[in-house]
Amino acid sequence: MSDRPLTLPLALLLGLVTVVTLFPVFWILMTAIKPPTDWNAVPAIWVPSEPTLVNFQTLFDPEALGVYGVGGVSEAATQAVFGSLLASIVATALSVGIGLAAAIALSRYSGGGRATPLIILSGRMFPPAAIAVPFVIIFSTIGLIDTYFGLIAIYIAVTLPFSTWMLKSFVDEVPKEVEEAAMLDGLTRARAHLTVTIPLIKGGLFATTLFIFILNWSEFLFALVLSYTTIETIPVRLAKYVTATAGTLYGVQAALAVLAMVPLVIAGFLIQNHLARGMTFGAVKR
Repeated sequence: MSDRPLTLPLALLLGLVTVVTLFPVFWILMTAIKPPTDWNAVPAIWVPSEPTLVNFQTLFDPEALGVYGVGGVSEAATQAVFGSLLASIVATALSVGIGLAAAIALSRYSGGGRATPLIILSGRMFPPAAIAVPFVIIFSTIGLIDTYFGLIAIYIAVTLPFSTWMLKSFVDEVPKEVEEAAMLDGLTRARAHLTVTIPLIKGGLFATTLFIFILNWSEFLFALVLSYTTIETIPVRLAKYVTATAGTLYGVQAALAVLAMVPLVIAGFLIQNHLARGMTFGAVKR
């Protein structure tokens, strides 16, 4: 059966959706390479006539904007970039690792009973602001405020329900008979999971890892309430640029936003094949 031709109304609709979707990205990219004189120009300057990388330089050299007579950048964004990388990578690895073990336990052994998956997911049924306050109180008591260990711990806590539920759906699609056949060949149950089950859900594992990394990388509220002077993440630094003493630093903020998008774009490109497979892994029921 041949594909239906693309009609003019559908082409126009597709073009409109594409423009609306990509316009924010285009505007951020253009703002990131605008000199300060173009940030608030009226009428707006869509494409700068003299693009510059000074906004990106300011992220690591707060004095770079001085050539334009603009101040207000108190410190470099190096700490924020390092904080986001450290917290997101470690928290994602631990969340997916723990979630994988929990998913296998729930799928293969009904660990904790049938109500356990719903109980795990219930942790995500509350607004983040509602659970931020108890975490702040607890972490203040045990000395985890303004530490990477505390930030990583809360990232794991809030993403673990997602990783567990997503991975459980992939494990459920693997027939138990495959693992039983491996055990008949002499493998232990744990070894069968490692050498049979996990390779079969590799696509789902990659998809889950990317999803959890995106959640951790873009998380703002918990990073805001748990960080003061020692630690910082990119979303928190973006908010600080809005309240800069010299006014809103649009160009510097846009440059940091572009920098924040780079890891996600690269990760998506590298695992796009696994991601496509992972997202459709449970579409066909046995």
